[in-house]
Amino acid sequence: MTSQTTESHYPSPNIQQQKRYDAAEIARYYRSRPWEVIQRAATIIWSFGWFLLHLQWDNWFNPDQDNKQKCATKLRLILTCLGPTFIKVGQALSTRPDLIRPDFLEELIKLQDQLPPFDNKIAFSIIEKSLGISITQAYREISPDPVAAASLGQVYRAVLHTGEEVAVKVQRPKLRPILTRDLFLMRWAACQFGRFLPLNLGHDLTLIIDEFGVKLFEEIDYVNEGRNAEKFAANFREDDDVKVPVIYWSYSSDRILTLEWIQGYKLTDPDKIIAAGLDPYAIVRIGVTSGLRQLLEHGFFHADPHPGNLFATLDGRMAFIDFGMMDQLEENTKETIASSVVQLINQDYNALARDFVQLGFLTPDTDIDPIIPALERVLGNAIGQSVGDFNFKTITDDFSELMYEYPFRVPAKFALIIRSLITQEGLALSLDSEFKIVEVAYPYVARRLLTGESAQLRRRLLEVLFKDEKFQWQRLENMINIARSDGQFDLLPTAQLGLQYLLSDEGRYLRHQLLLALTEDDRLHTEEVQRIWALISDDLQPQQLFGVAVKAFQQFSSVGVAAILPKADFN
Repeated sequence: MTSQTTESHYPSPNIQQQKRYDAAEIARYYRSRPWEVIQRAATIIWSFGWFLLHLQWDNWFNPDQDNKQKCATKLRLILTCLGPTFIKVGQALSTRPDLIRPDFLEELIKLQDQLPPFDNKIAFSIIEKSLGISITQAYREISPDPVAAASLGQVYRAVLHTGEEVAVKVQRPKLRPILTRDLFLMRWAACQFGRFLPLNLGHDLTLIIDEFGVKLFEEIDYVNEGRNAEKFAANFREDDDVKVPVIYWSYSSDRILTLEWIQGYKLTDPDKIIAAGLDPYAIVRIGVTSGLRQLLEHGFFHADPHPGNLFATLDGRMAFIDFGMMDQLEENTKETIASSVVQLINQDYNALARDFVQLGFLTPDTDIDPIIPALERVLGNAIGQSVGDFNFKTITDDFSELMYEYPFRVPAKFALIIRSLITQEGLALSLDSEFKIVEVAYPYVARRLLTGESAQLRRRLLEVLFKDEKFQWQRLENMINIARSDGQFDLLPTAQLGLQYLLSDEGRYLRHQLLLALTEDDRLHTEEVQRIWALISDDLQPQQLFGVAVKAFQQFSSVGVAAILPKADFN
């Protein structure tokens, strides 16, 4: 039985019923009850202290495989007994086959949906109390035991009286007391010892914990989770590769969630996926591309995409089934992330440093001049090889060196983004050990900037294509090459959008700069244009090229020569 069901002391009702995370309120409560915090801290230190001691002892005197497996099992049991906070740490580690030994990985994967369930009588009582009706009134059939048990709840398979097959998610009892106490301890430890960490996180570590606390409290509100699922489904309603279960609100509450049953295969079981006639690499691409769309298009992203929350459906789609931990990005943040990826591709570390300031990794008053060579030294080593020679973890590991030497910090929101990206890459590696997330990310980001219809994205594209007020033909060529590298880039609409923008009032500055680039030093520079034209003509059929030319002529005629080439352009 997990620690959720064995506690003897609980916070007062106002804490226990608190719907939103409030660090100040939680701190006020536990400061007046230090014995509870001391007891919990002692349990954590004792559990991990003995584990580390036994691990070292076995490494010295019993280095055989059986003892290694016993240690892996013991770690899983320790995390399980310590409760939801530590289980979630184990879940995150279970997605990193490049970080965790295979014996430990095999055990940690069990934390995703093979945790000890709580008593069925308690679960059914919670259902009846939450819905206000009996089990038989709510469901025609329901499994006598849970089909899966996770850190925050467990799932039963059921059938509604109308015939739909559903999953019934029931929250663990007395969950808030466990979360509030662990979050208080984590925050206290961050305040006391954060400055001694090897990374330069400083006071921002408490903000990261607060963000984690906010998300945990949102995750245990199943009404919020249901709304998240519907918002996520709306974002992907035109994407046939992504499946989101339907929510049945008549049989849901803040502690019960009834949703469509998804039939599929775990992403950690590539053998079953292959046996079903599905392509693991195609599933991986769907997962990574949908993750990028969440971050850069919708701004509403899944912050906990571990294998227990994702399935490959029988028809080859990616199904998301857990929407408790989500977050929203502002438009400016999405655009800056996209442009920073392209700056990284172009190895423009000056622009990349400015993007880091906009994203909050550096404060506005930071002198970026000494940081630029450091960025080039650390990141340039990875980028200078090839797209296929490194993964996201490589970049984060190299970047950690900079955080130690320079005043970088991790904004609270980006802690979830980084966790989500690392988890997605770990999932990809579990299906295809040779998979490189950047091989999918680079073409997507390039397409996103080249085809962006908003004024903000066009501004970002201009920032990428211009350096020192000079148009960078090589960068445009690189972006087109990268965008079409996965065969999913349609150049015709992009050319039409570019032409429409170029001939608009908004494109006046770009027309001026292009003319300057073409007539620099009083001579017409045609080599760059010919290279771009050759690149475009490889993708477009003759009739499509003719269509673009007709479109240009129509635009040219409608706005007039004076509008397209104003006198100022010739000064």
